[in-house]
Amino acid sequence: EMADMKVPGRGCTAALAVLLTFSALGRCAEQVPLIMWSSEGSATTSPSPPAAGHVVSGDQLESYLRAALSSSPHNVLLFMQERLSVDDFTMYGGVFGNKQDSSFTNLEVTLQSSTTSLVLPAVDSLATGEVTGLLQEQLDTSPLYMDPETLAQLRLNASVATLLVFRLPYGTGVDMMSTKDVLSGNDDVIGQVMNIMNSQSVPYTAVYTALSASRTIEDVPLSLHSVGRSLLQSRQKISPPVEFQEKGSTCILLWAENLNVELLRSGKWERHDLAPMTFGESSRVKLSGSFCNASHSRLVLNYENVLNFRSFKLIFAMSQRHYKVSARRWFTMDQVVLEYDGQKATFNASRYVYAPAEYSYRCESVSSFRYAQLFPHSDKDRANQWRLSFDDFQIQGFNVTGQDFSYASDCASFFTPGIWMGLFTSLLMVLILTYGLHMILQLRTMDRFDDPKGPAISVPQTE
Repeated sequence: EMADMKVPGRGCTAALAVLLTFSALGRCAEQVPLIMWSSEGSATTSPSPPAAGHVVSGDQLESYLRAALSSSPHNVLLFMQERLSVDDFTMYGGVFGNKQDSSFTNLEVTLQSSTTSLVLPAVDSLATGEVTGLLQEQLDTSPLYMDPETLAQLRLNASVATLLVFRLPYGTGVDMMSTKDVLSGNDDVIGQVMNIMNSQSVPYTAVYTALSASRTIEDVPLSLHSVGRSLLQSRQKISPPVEFQEKGSTCILLWAENLNVELLRSGKWERHDLAPMTFGESSRVKLSGSFCNASHSRLVLNYENVLNFRSFKLIFAMSQRHYKVSARRWFTMDQVVLEYDGQKATFNASRYVYAPAEYSYRCESVSSFRYAQLFPHSDKDRANQWRLSFDDFQIQGFNVTGQDFSYASDCASFFTPGIWMGLFTSLLMVLILTYGLHMILQLRTMDRFDDPKGPAISVPQTE
């Protein structure tokens, strides 16, 4: 079966290119790619390859595996990652990115050297979650959960079927490591395992997939796009973010549901929402004055006729640097500046608006008066006349890949109000229990009792 999707010579590029084709033509929630390759194999009759945009079901995946294992070696290596999506290959793979900055170097080299390979870009996550059971049924053997160190001490026999499972993590659950770093580490594990198998000269079949998708992208069917009148079928359209490019590549992204600015005039607050002028088809914002480099970036949104000001600018100034304590780079939004008809109001945001340099920053609300993430800076008098509030705010000023935000570092704290309520309730119950135990331990019994069979106690009386 795998011979129908054989990738000779430079087959890695062609095989992984199928992933990009499938992802561009059809995406839906919980689609997981599956890659299979073999050190030995021969041509067999196989089911036809899936059409572009087709999601492989559990029954179809079982038929693919059955046809592939009918002629392939029965020493099967299963690399099961926690989560994986096609976007991980397009964002971090050297096929579509920088060859010197690829997170899948060992995987690509392995595919190039394999005799046959199979690429299924879109498989139902329920089916990939059952891959271990399907392989166990096909091979009629129990899985062995391994790591490269244990595999190096194991001697495999080509005549005995074995199923070796290697569990691989994903980025967001491993001590705040970036997704790219974890994928690179997983790729190193695949390379170590392949080197051990090649050194033992044992034929094998390898499968690389995941339990669930790392990114779920909802695709709107064409049937939902109404041509004429419709009732109760409208779908909220999300406008693309503001994108600033430097030398042909995107370096700053900004999106918000609302960009509210308020000015105190005659004792009343006048509000204006800049979002309709910034995002969507009716956008009239200009980005002149913006710039970005390795350490500083500045996004300037230029407007006209805002709150009766002819010239109005909303400026986001950001910087990034390496912090020795955390041993990584962080970016901060240093200032938010309003410039209007030659005047200026500056707000400091560096104390609260920050994220790892590889991430974007997102917050449900960034405000100068609610929760107070923005503080008046140098010109206090003018800044105190203004109030800013950004709803569903997301910004990224460094390490932008393509036209999408990187993984978002959310401003929501770990200790939410619900967690605090649970902690205080638990503490109150512990105090009550402690007091009750203390009272029980203080109970004492009488050390002497009257003997009813003995003489009565007489008390002499004096006259």
